[in-house]
Amino acid sequence: MTGVIANAVAVIIGAAIGLLAKKAIPESWNTIIMKGMGLIALYVGIRGLFDGENTLIMIFSMVTGALIGEALDIDGHFNSFAQNIERKLDKRGGKSNFAQGFIASSLLFCVGAMTVVGSLNAGLKGDMTLLLTKTVMDGVSSVMFAASMGIGVMFAAVPVIVIQGGIVLLADLVEPLMPIAVINEMTCVGSLLIMAIGFNLALDSKLKVLNYMPALFLPIVFCSLYDFVTGLL
Repeated sequence: MTGVIANAVAVIIGAAIGLLAKKAIPESWNTIIMKGMGLIALYVGIRGLFDGENTLIMIFSMVTGALIGEALDIDGHFNSFAQNIERKLDKRGGKSNFAQGFIASSLLFCVGAMTVVGSLNAGLKGDMTLLLTKTVMDGVSSVMFAASMGIGVMFAAVPVIVIQGGIVLLADLVEPLMPIAVINEMTCVGSLLIMAIGFNLALDSKLKVLNYMPALFLPIVFCSLYDFVTGLL
């Protein structure tokens, strides 16, 4: 768990530095910085799309995940929670984009092959090389995101611990469920969600990204189902 804890601490420290830098940045610059972060998210998302190898699995995962997320209204529930936090932060004299910062940074820090493979390597082999590399990357990214989106970025340390820590602790159980094909499809679906964040930041679109979150885990099911069906044919 050392690599996971280091990753979470790097996010917290980086976000703290970003929050201090935010105070020195003129308010008039916030919009252009935010849109710049959106363009970066679009770039990261587009790169990750090419990891996918089966378009059908991506389509079924996104459609099914969206139906599940909409039925549960994940986005609505989370935003209600976030608004309560934002009201408390506003009382202390600052405008907060808690939900936006938390969602954007959590996706960027927790989605992708580096997260899954790095955590599996740490849990199965004790090899923390990938996680420590990711730690440096996330620490630098958290500075930029916190400077533009505020304290919500700091709270992204929680999903980093939960997701990466869960994979490390349950590596022996998780590994059979996540061959390379599944990891690639999860990365592809996650990259679409990162692109959605990019559209929200750069173009002020109103995509309910959290309602698509169940799609991120569905390649585990659909890859196995696809192999079973093609085996019958």
